[in-house]
Amino acid sequence: MAVRERVWTTKGVEKKAWVCDYFDQKGKRHLKTFRTKKEADAFDSKTHIEVLGRIHVADADTVTVEKAGELWLAACDGDLERSTVDQYKQHVELHINPFIGKKRLNEMTVPAVRHFLDTLKSEGRSVAMVRAVRVNLGAMLSDAQERGLVVVNAVKAKGRAKGRQHAEARHKKKVEVGIDIPTSAELKAILAAAEGKARAFILTAAMTGMRASELRGLRWGDVDFVRAEITVRQRADAYLEMGSPKSKNGRRTIPLPGPLVAALKEWKQDCPKGELGLVFPSGTGAIEYHSNIVHRWYHPPQIAAGVSIDTGKRDKDGSPILKPKYTGLHALRHFYASWCINRPIDGGLGLPAKVVQDRLGHSSITVTLDTYSHLFERGDDGSLMDKAAAAFL
Repeated sequence: MAVRERVWTTKGVEKKAWVCDYFDQKGKRHLKTFRTKKEADAFDSKTHIEVLGRIHVADADTVTVEKAGELWLAACDGDLERSTVDQYKQHVELHINPFIGKKRLNEMTVPAVRHFLDTLKSEGRSVAMVRAVRVNLGAMLSDAQERGLVVVNAVKAKGRAKGRQHAEARHKKKVEVGIDIPTSAELKAILAAAEGKARAFILTAAMTGMRASELRGLRWGDVDFVRAEITVRQRADAYLEMGSPKSKNGRRTIPLPGPLVAALKEWKQDCPKGELGLVFPSGTGAIEYHSNIVHRWYHPPQIAAGVSIDTGKRDKDGSPILKPKYTGLHALRHFYASWCINRPIDGGLGLPAKVVQDRLGHSSITVTLDTYSHLFERGDDGSLMDKAAAAFL
């Protein structure tokens, strides 16, 4: 490597610059021009270390973050659901490109990534959004690594990621009964206030733990009344299209309790007919919108049952305006998980963690335990500890 001064004349005017002349780890020669010798020397020192460590990527061999984003999104398109790809596009276009889109990938060092994330926070992005953008940027850089456009993925740099994960885990709250999970009394009241398809849907969600997309894509052909079980084979996405379950473990068979079998048989008599043969279709037999299920089937029975929250506002007649206590359908999936985990003496099934994972269709046992480990019986009852201590001492 060598730093030298370059002098040339343009239209009779003499100009000077400093050039760093070097060979990368592949033996390819590169020239990079700088305005001052100080800048050239700094680059020379940094590049010398990178070449020795075989982590240097020259400007001519890389692309901008914006271009890397285009390549990554093109790779995602077709492999992932449209709604997922659309979300990635929003993150790239609204939160990544405006700040670092013009930077080249070899400029994305650990300090540069940290500065970018700090900038997002200062610009008012939520903690959840910053976390999601960071994950997407990391996936983008991993894709660029595979293409040979960058050597080091600064987002996944060793040491920093581990500390960050510990910090995030420290603030993560566990799901709680009565806050994230309906109590048995609340669910009974909701079911008592629900009628027709709303009652059948809520009962199915609470007694199978199926995801909302799986329930929207459930067909009568997947319900076996003789064996009393449901087989999950597909799901309906946000674009009203049928697709594969969320993961390979999403394909599963779930046993049905007797009351749910009876409820589904009764609902089938009134269920709108359609080409897809759906269990919970729209009025025309087509795939129902998620928002319609939430606002028309799920929220009204909660308010009618008193499972609601006072917003502090009043309508034109002076009556309080209420909102449902459990706004998302995932609360019913949480209820099923807790029902599977709770001891039989407490009205649950007392199933082991591996069986709970299979019932819920989680991609790994880690997901199940990270979410619900605190609900499993601990086995450290005070009386048992006293006996063990007495025996030991």
